[in-house]
Amino acid sequence: MHEFGREERVGAEIHRELALLLRDEARDPRLSGVTIQEVRVVRDLSHAKVYFTVMDSAKSKATAAALNKAAAFLRRRLAEKMLLRVVPRLAFVYDKSIETGIRLSSLIDQAVAKDQGQGD
Repeated sequence: MHEFGREERVGAEIHRELALLLRDEARDPRLSGVTIQEVRVVRDLSHAKVYFTVMDSAKSKATAAALNKAAAFLRRRLAEKMLLRVVPRLAFVYDKSIETGIRLSSLIDQAVAKDQGQGD
C-alpha cells in the first residue's frame, strides 16, 4: 500500500486552501474561473508548483501572470491558515492536460467516424 509522504499531504492541504482563497478572497477579475488542478511540493517543502486551468484557454497566459504576481499574497494567506513552519514558494503553471485530452478525444472520434464510413 502506498504511504503518502509529507510533501503530498502538504500539497493536498495547499490545494484545498488555495481553492478557497481564490474563490473567496481574490479581487482580481483575471482570477475568476481559475481551477486548481494539482499542487506538487518538493521534498524539502521549499517550493510548490501549482497547476491550474481556466474556462477560456486564450486567457491562460494573462491568468498565469496574475497568479504569479499574487503568489506572495497567496503564500502569506496560506501561512496564516496552515500550521507550517515554512510555507513553500508558489509557482503557477497552466495545465494543458485537459486541452490535450479534448484534442485527442476529437482525433479518436474522427478516426472512428472515418473507419465506420469506409465499412459501409
